[in-house]
Amino acid sequence: MRAFVFPGQGSQSVGMGKALGDASPAARELFQEVDDALSQHLFRIMVEGPESDLTLTENAQPAIMANALATLRVMEKEGGFRLAEKGDYVAGHSLGEYSALCAVEAFDIGTTARLLKLRGRAMQAAVPVGEGAMAALLGADIDKAQALADGAAEGEVCAVANDNDPTQVVISGHRGAIERAVAMVKDHGIKRGVLLPVSAPFHCPLMQPAADAMKDALGAAAMNAPLLPVYANVLAAPVADPEEIKARLVEQVTGRVRWRESIAAMWDAGVTEYVELGGKVLGPMIKRIAPDATVRSVITMDDIEAALAAF
Repeated sequence: MRAFVFPGQGSQSVGMGKALGDASPAARELFQEVDDALSQHLFRIMVEGPESDLTLTENAQPAIMANALATLRVMEKEGGFRLAEKGDYVAGHSLGEYSALCAVEAFDIGTTARLLKLRGRAMQAAVPVGEGAMAALLGADIDKAQALADGAAEGEVCAVANDNDPTQVVISGHRGAIERAVAMVKDHGIKRGVLLPVSAPFHCPLMQPAADAMKDALGAAAMNAPLLPVYANVLAAPVADPEEIKARLVEQVTGRVRWRESIAAMWDAGVTEYVELGGKVLGPMIKRIAPDATVRSVITMDDIEAALAAF
């Protein structure tokens, strides 16, 4: 069995999508659709930067989605590829869940772009700059990370935000609590704690204003049943009903990204092959969760041609 997976925030870089857009009319068409939906020259920011503009959450989120969906569009338009015929499940890391839903036609590309623009804006606005922080815990499993978060909270928010793989967990919350946690890592048997260069504390209770904004936006958004089941971040289980998907996307804003559990559950369900569209961040995590899995990253035209030949 095969799953298609989609990367999350942090996978953006200036120049993303340029080679694909230069090589393929289908990719250019998709980037234009996203620009039109947002009434913005997002593709120009993706290609030319500046990096400070691309890393703004409200730009990074739709840009990462557009880059991933452009690879899929090229495969579909130029290779006759049908994801629903070649895959069994889809999943995405945080914002990547929206990319996954677009890939299986639950949302159209314009709706996906607008939802992610709003999501990025709402997440940025939920907490004043400087009041929140996130840190990666290296050499930490979920139990060690939870114990550290509980010990560092001291009445502030300090939550496990991303359970990425057996060796990497991300925590999120008030800056003071996160800094205390980083200082305490050795006491909890964790190798290192690294503050992340993010503009807001994602996937923790401080994001509740953004969750409220997304509840309204998703409630009004047109949505079809997905062509394949989608593993929801907050459940680490597949969902297919549109109303449940929307509810889980709202929960996802404040809830934990259960990536390790999602991949483990897919592996247990018989998924042995994982194809990452538009990035190469999830592949290494997947190999640490399911060492015997086959992992393929599809970014360039060469990658696309190799993938089409293999499928």
